[in-house]
Amino acid sequence: MSNEVKKKGGFKINWFFFFVIAMLSFMLFQDGIGNKSFEKEVSLSEFKHLVADSVGSKIIVEKNSGVARMVVRPQYVREVFKMTIEETGKEPMVKTMTNKESKIEELALSTGTDFTYIEDVNYLSYFMSMILPILLLVGLWYFIFRRAGGGAGGAGGVFSVGKSKAKLFEKGKGTQVLFKDVAGQEGAKQEVQEIVDFLKNPAKYTELGGKIPKGALLVGPPGTGKTLLAKAVAGEANVPFFSLSGSDFVEMFVGVGASRVRDLFRQAKEKAPAIIFIDEIDAIGRARGSKNSFNSNDERENTLNQLLTEMDGFGSNSGIIILAATNRVEILDQALLRPGRFDRQIHLDLPELSERVAIFKVHLAPLKLAEGLDVEFLARQTPGFSGADIANVCNEAALIAARHNSSHVSIQDFLDAVDRTVGGLEKKTKVMTRDEKKTIALHEAGHAAISWLVEYGNPLVKITIIPRGRALGAAWYLPEERVNSTKEQILDNICSLLGGRAAEELFTGSISTGALSDLERATKAAYAMVAFYGMSDNLQNISYFDNQENIFTKPYSDDTAKLIDKEVKAIIAQQYERAKALLSENAEKHNLLAEKLMEHEVVFAGDVEEIFGKRPWKSRADELLEEQKQEEERNQTIPSEDATATSADDACHLSTTPIPATDTEALPPLPVCAGNDAACADQSDPSADAAESKKSEASE
Repeated sequence: MSNEVKKKGGFKINWFFFFVIAMLSFMLFQDGIGNKSFEKEVSLSEFKHLVADSVGSKIIVEKNSGVARMVVRPQYVREVFKMTIEETGKEPMVKTMTNKESKIEELALSTGTDFTYIEDVNYLSYFMSMILPILLLVGLWYFIFRRAGGGAGGAGGVFSVGKSKAKLFEKGKGTQVLFKDVAGQEGAKQEVQEIVDFLKNPAKYTELGGKIPKGALLVGPPGTGKTLLAKAVAGEANVPFFSLSGSDFVEMFVGVGASRVRDLFRQAKEKAPAIIFIDEIDAIGRARGSKNSFNSNDERENTLNQLLTEMDGFGSNSGIIILAATNRVEILDQALLRPGRFDRQIHLDLPELSERVAIFKVHLAPLKLAEGLDVEFLARQTPGFSGADIANVCNEAALIAARHNSSHVSIQDFLDAVDRTVGGLEKKTKVMTRDEKKTIALHEAGHAAISWLVEYGNPLVKITIIPRGRALGAAWYLPEERVNSTKEQILDNICSLLGGRAAEELFTGSISTGALSDLERATKAAYAMVAFYGMSDNLQNISYFDNQENIFTKPYSDDTAKLIDKEVKAIIAQQYERAKALLSENAEKHNLLAEKLMEHEVVFAGDVEEIFGKRPWKSRADELLEEQKQEEERNQTIPSEDATATSADDACHLSTTPIPATDTEALPPLPVCAGNDAACADQSDPSADAAESKKSEASE
């Protein structure tokens, strides 16, 4: 295959150079290079003397150049050249430059020597002066436009700029990824498998009058496996598979995007039944309309219009299914999402516990693991992690083990990898004064104390004042993976976030900038309660959520904005006073925890339990485990002793450095940036996935 490609490309490139070399060789040969006879240049007077002595048999004069050549008779060769005829060749010549006054012709006629005039045609000079520049210009034009075509239109040059750039995977030559390589996302895999099965066995469905679905849209946060699932379709499908990204349609030339769409569907029709996969379709599928007219792009809209026409126009595209992937479905044009185009939306969410176990098993397969490694324990330590995050954790654990010269990857390497992924690299060399350390210890102890004392606080893993990444300290939690959050749960979370600032004010008499991240997250949660979830007293059951992300207009009036601000301030103030009250009631225990944190730098959940006592409330994980055990008993199964069936607190107590932190479910984007300028400047994307909201309470 590679040899064929080389041959095709080599011929197209080298034919021009072959032609030039052949022309040069011909012209040089015609110019006398191929003549093996000897030639000697003499003066005009000597030339005349030789002519007068009848030394030559014939004389040839070139009119244009004035060069005269005379062929020397064989008997005079030795006398003229001082050489034998074997050395000079059969027709050795002498030459000279003549002029009109030389009268060579009269002298030759008087001696009976044959005399001839010829037109001087120097092919080499003619070629160099006239033909070669033209050929070089043609060659330069060909080279430039071929290179331009390689960047825009592929191997076909500038004239194929409108050709599709899709990669084609033929039958039996797909990717190496199969459905068995895609762990978790069982519902999404089932829907995609149905599409593949329809193409393989259409009669099974058409017998009942069903029609093939036109397209399926893979939707989900980054890293959940949308592209991987499409690769599995390419590997499993026994039909041609065209793969490209949305940006492949974008070009500087007008009309190129629409042309590439037409060419893509033309190729797919020729090979139908076939599958077309467009990754990151939001690059060309943004909503049209006056609302976002400042972002309008005629070329992109033309491309989208052509795509809509090809998907469901008057033309017949039977046997063609379109798969697309995006993590921003809210900005797509509604015409794309209607039935008849993308009939199905396949959602790929962040993996649950069982799915994380399956994902870990896939990524742990190539690693040299320590014996008895508990995969379920690792899955419990990574809530909110996507498939890509888990792959990164496994790779980071292998690197950490190699850094420590270990022969295998242990559980501690994985725990360190999770810490490294969530919090950043430890900075044990950062120099801090004792007062600074004390402030950080009081701050982090405040977080831990409040989360331990409120009912819906997330289970604590550890507290540390060792700087890591941008954080000077952190309280680490195992977030509760709730499918739904109540008002009380969100309020408890806000109270826990404000616990650090409250502890600083109560026990140091001042506040610091270390609460930036806490205030930012608390403000987002409060605004979401009021503006989106309708959980305030004065704006009950009203949602102002705008998924179009229109930054110029708000879905509420200025008076309502003032009311939202007032309600948010009231919630924050209420929870802040609540945090200070809880810390005041437990001041002795809090200070004891801070002193222990100052002494050891890292304190685990077991140490917190020794100080504050056992929490009266069960965590969600414990409740789920109990329900699972009861179900097993009802089914009369033999209960097995599972190392991972311990509670989150117990599991954390057994480990040395477990895991990420806490927050409520991911919140929608906020229309208002609250807090000081520094907080707004440091504000992360409000619409980030759940993993972002599960990071630790950090003191910066």
